[in-house]
Order: sequence, then structure tokens, then C-alpha cells
Amino acid sequence: MRRPTALDTLRLFKAAGPVLAQNEPWLSMASLVFSVMEIDGVPVPVPATEPQIESLIERLGDDGLAAIAETMKDEQDSHGPESDLGNLPGTLS
Repeated sequence: MRRPTALDTLRLFKAAGPVLAQNEPWLSMASLVFSVMEIDGVPVPVPATEPQIESLIERLGDDGLAAIAETMKDEQDSHGPESDLGNLPGTLS
């Protein structure tokens, strides 16, 4: 897994199209798949279309998506917003 970048987010909006880009629940689920780099040691390309996003969601299933969401939540909790207060990410304190 990796944290999706700003470019990933832009590509997600492009893949979603104008209608789905307004659908927050769909975007929330779709954004999880942009963090997947590999499954069982096999590289996974970043999805570029709505069918590719849906295919990866189907492949991951509920358990896979829940695991990604939990990992991202744990990572965010361990780097709470107060840790970046006053500093750009990567700036020495």
C-alpha cells in the first residue's frame, strides 16, 4: 500500500467522470483502491477507468477494502494532525 498522491486524486476524478466525481460514497470507496500497489506479491497497475476501479474493488472484496481503510486510519492516527502543525511534511522541527 501507499498513500494516494494529488496526481492519483486527479486521475480518480478523471476516471470517475463528471457524474461519479460528485458521488462521495463512490469516490470514498474508489480512493481506497488507488493505494493498492500489489496483491499477493503481484503488482497492480493504478486503475484508469471506471471499469478498472470496479474490477479492483470486486477483486479486493469487503475484507480487502476494510483492511485498506483500517491501515490508512491507523497511519493517519499515528501521524495526528498535531505532528505536522507549523511544519510542512518533511520539514525538520
